[in-house]
Amino acid sequence: MCGIVAEYGTTESEGLEKMLARLVHRGPDDCGRVGVGRAWLGHRRLSIVDVAGGRQPLVNDGEDVWLVGNGEVYNHAEVGARLEQAGHTFVTDSDNEVALHLLEEQGPLGLAELNGMFAFVMAAADGRFVAARDPVGIKPLYWAQRGERTRFASEMAAFDEEWQRVVEPFPPGCAWTPQAGLIRFARAVPDGLEWMAGPTTPSAAAPAEVLRGTRDVLIGAVERQLMGDVPVGVFLSGGLDSSLVAAIAARVLAGCGERLQTFAVGTETSPDLLAARQVAEHIGSEHRETTYTAADALEAMPVAVRAIESFDPALVRSAVPNYLLSQFTARHVKVVLTGEGADELFAGYEYLRDFTDPANLHRELVRTVESLHNLNLQRCDRVTMAHGLEARVPFLDREVIEWALRLPPGFKLAGPGQPEKRLLREAFKGWLPDELLWRDKAEFGDGSGAKDVLTAVIEAEISEAEFELERDLVEPPLRTREELAYYRIFRGHLAGVRPELTLSRFATA
Repeated sequence: MCGIVAEYGTTESEGLEKMLARLVHRGPDDCGRVGVGRAWLGHRRLSIVDVAGGRQPLVNDGEDVWLVGNGEVYNHAEVGARLEQAGHTFVTDSDNEVALHLLEEQGPLGLAELNGMFAFVMAAADGRFVAARDPVGIKPLYWAQRGERTRFASEMAAFDEEWQRVVEPFPPGCAWTPQAGLIRFARAVPDGLEWMAGPTTPSAAAPAEVLRGTRDVLIGAVERQLMGDVPVGVFLSGGLDSSLVAAIAARVLAGCGERLQTFAVGTETSPDLLAARQVAEHIGSEHRETTYTAADALEAMPVAVRAIESFDPALVRSAVPNYLLSQFTARHVKVVLTGEGADELFAGYEYLRDFTDPANLHRELVRTVESLHNLNLQRCDRVTMAHGLEARVPFLDREVIEWALRLPPGFKLAGPGQPEKRLLREAFKGWLPDELLWRDKAEFGDGSGAKDVLTAVIEAEISEAEFELERDLVEPPLRTREELAYYRIFRGHLAGVRPELTLSRFATA
């Protein structure tokens, strides 16, 4: 996990060095850069895999192709073994190096082989240049083009103000070359993915093989994402998604003679803290928690808004406790697993109960998965990386996405009196006590107490007259006085950024 800066079309490094300095929080362990013809690559490193030897920019054994990367490739061992058999020589044990060799061997389309979260930029002495982002958009990448120069960075705030007006999110699952432009190499949800034959109406009971398949695919994802040369913890909210991730991780690590570390946050009276303690006790994790007051939340709020680079109220409310939790957790580990993505795959949102047509439900789930890069994943990445902490999302593993979206809608839809995500609950029966496994869903910003301490206080500081005067500063218009408060902070931090090009303001959470 790192921060990257790159440009194609320049030999000037001064402005790019300033951009790289703005990303020091993403990679406090090391810094590297290289100029390659008309290209420049810069890297801030958070050392996770091959701590001693994985310094970037990575270079091939011929010393004529360089690569900087942000993220993790979970199937790097398998892909690397195939590449070695094909004659490639690896210089490091870094998981990112497989991307360099794939790009050499197959070009951008070769990245479809990777299972992971990543943003890569490659430059070669012969003039080749490739920038790419993982299919889900778990890892951030932004780009901006001015004349013959194209810049890339992990965060919008890295760009100089004169560049911010043309900054856009780099599209997930795409690569860019100066010769071919944008190339699609993969999608978050594969084209033509169809669900299995099965029930399409709510309340259908899933057969044993479906429950076993659901359990096995998530266990596999957690096992893959525990990789690394540093300890890995889990953000434990006490909700279903993070509790299942923690329960799986605890069993995997116990098999290796290790004990899982879990971390929780909330106000003194928040239900999430109590539930997280109960889960931690049941799975035997080494559990730590931090509490915050209304004053703490209000003090952290402006910092959190600047960190997540968004003013969506739902994101901000969840970002504040997550920012405080990340700050606390970074004292103990460098990597955490989270429960992001389960609601989008297993129909966890309340509004999805209104979808009675199976095809419409499937389309909506696909839409929410493909929208995550500008919403929950943006918040998840920024609040953790603000403290040099890497967040991984097992539910958004490539294999989990494909399995979940192939399941018949009837197994996901909850009938009257049934809780959401009942398929997940049934699949992991016995892994948690029933009162935790079947606990009612609470949004993180609500369960951790953030909504109670933020919304009313912030809205009280803005009059209705101010709101009416300023709500049309962006399109679509601002929705509430709370959103206006966050927008003012956003605008002060990213003066040149155009929200209509960079943000999605319709979070389902």
